Amino acid sequence: MTTNTSRPVRIGIQIAPQHSDYTTIRDTLRQLEELGVDIAFNWDHFYPLSGDPAGLHFEGWSMLAAWAEQTSTIEFGPLVTCNSYRNPDLLADMARTVDHISAKTPGAEGRLVFGIGSGWFERDYDEYGYEFGTVGQRLDALGEALPRIEARWGKLNPAPTRKIPVLIGGGGEKKTLKLVAKHATIWHSFSDVPTLRHKLEVLRAHASDVGRDVSEIEISNDVKLTGAFGSADAAVLDEKTEAGVTLFTLGITGPSIDLGPVKDLLAWRDEKNS
Repeated sequence: MTTNTSRPVRIGIQIAPQHSDYTTIRDTLRQLEELGVDIAFNWDHFYPLSGDPAGLHFEGWSMLAAWAEQTSTIEFGPLVTCNSYRNPDLLADMARTVDHISAKTPGAEGRLVFGIGSGWFERDYDEYGYEFGTVGQRLDALGEALPRIEARWGKLNPAPTRKIPVLIGGGGEKKTLKLVAKHATIWHSFSDVPTLRHKLEVLRAHASDVGRDVSEIEISNDVKLTGAFGSADAAVLDEKTEAGVTLFTLGITGPSIDLGPVKDLLAWRDEKNS
């Protein structure tokens, strides 16, 4: 399936909050905004996901509040919040507050993208005292939390500055994609092209069941580059664009952060959008 959309191609860069001091993370975010990246992401974990498991690491939502104040144009958010770690109503209030911080001036819209998922990193749960449970239990909890988050946004004073975009990550066809169809503005996956096409058909059916057109949902996909950006990378990105992806996300991590691949992706984006 190719989605029928006129969305421009966008680039999201995930700055892993690991193996770097905070000044490096802060300076990298500044450079990403200056380069014209569309969205900056971090993640919601308590320990590194790669490299030294005892390496430097920072908490995500505290960081997002700082990003809201530091930046002025770039959208930003977690890729993704773990639903298990916070009461849903509290999480909604945190997101609303961070969104307002990012708005800068009275009446302006905020820039938060509210990414959320069911959780998967068992070490986080064990070390911080959360019950890990099963995949199904965590997905059911996410399904219960999303209406509470939406309801709380409707009760808060002041209200969110805009309808906060909700990004849901994951590819489970029976539960996750149903939640995407009902609640998401953006769906994020790690799928290759054949899998992506199949899951988009599944998502189309779920969206139809709840009265939505799948074109209302922006399709996001993880980027894996082969090295120096070349024709092979561009061909894969082009194929994914044809399948319906318009938001491509690339992860970068410390201790030494190379922005060369980011510049390559931005040049590709600009050519696609020209």
